Amino acid sequence: MSKLLRLFRRPDYQSEVTQFIEQLKTEKPDLEAQQRAGRAIWWDKRVDRDQQQEWSEARVRQNAYVYGSNSGEKP
Repeated sequence: MSKLLRLFRRPDYQSEVTQFIEQLKTEKPDLEAQQRAGRAIWWDKRVDRDQQQEWSEARVRQNAYVYGSNSGEKP
């Protein structure tokens, strides 16, 4: 390790955020399990590739100006 790195090294330093998280984990040991369960509900889903492809193929292209009419008449 260089002299410069040794000069600024703070081995015993913990930020307030780190201290808060560590304290929270000791108070609630099942916190990570709850987080994983919550993530499984909303994010960890299996994707059906066939259904996703059908959905993208069935999509209708939107006009460039959505408030205009398709009749071709000029105002």
